[in-house]
Amino acid sequence: MVNIIWVGLAIIGIIFAMINGTMKQINEAVFTGAAEAVTICIGLISILVFWLGLMRIAQNAGLLEALAKLFRPIVSRLFPEVPNNHPAMGYILSNMIANMFGLGNAATPMGIKAMEQLKELNGGKDSASRSMITFLAINTSSLTLIPTTVIAIRMQYDSASPTEIVGTTLIATFLSTIGAVMIDRYYYHKRTKKGDNRK
Repeated sequence: MVNIIWVGLAIIGIIFAMINGTMKQINEAVFTGAAEAVTICIGLISILVFWLGLMRIAQNAGLLEALAKLFRPIVSRLFPEVPNNHPAMGYILSNMIANMFGLGNAATPMGIKAMEQLKELNGGKDSASRSMITFLAINTSSLTLIPTTVIAIRMQYDSASPTEIVGTTLIATFLSTIGAVMIDRYYYHKRTKKGDNRK
């Protein structure tokens, strides 16, 4: 569906440019944007490799496991349907820790694996379970301690102080995560009460 939307937008843009006679500007924007995208990607690679390397060192040193143990009691309360020793719990914790360090690219595979495991726990149903909805809400709000990718982009564009956003990012993502959990719980209890009333 998303692919169809993107193709539709591209076709509408081209037709609109042909009618208004702005095809030259469109071509220039396409090539300029492509060149900038490549430049940004090359600049990001070094920063991401550095932080992913630190994550691997932390993993080998047992730091990530220690963080997982620290957050396990909280995560267990957020996902009461998931057994503590289930693989889904490990993927959820890994995803959350990667997001905390701003490593969205590293967090995504963990998130996909977590969803696959949660779907298995849900009996392979097409409808999302309570745990799947909660995980999606938390993953989207994503508490971030160090916004690594954003810092890398700011460095790429020669920001005078690329790390000055750390404090505001921490506050913003903390509030967004709290808000996501509260809204998730509100609708869950609301849905549960409706189910009880029907009975």
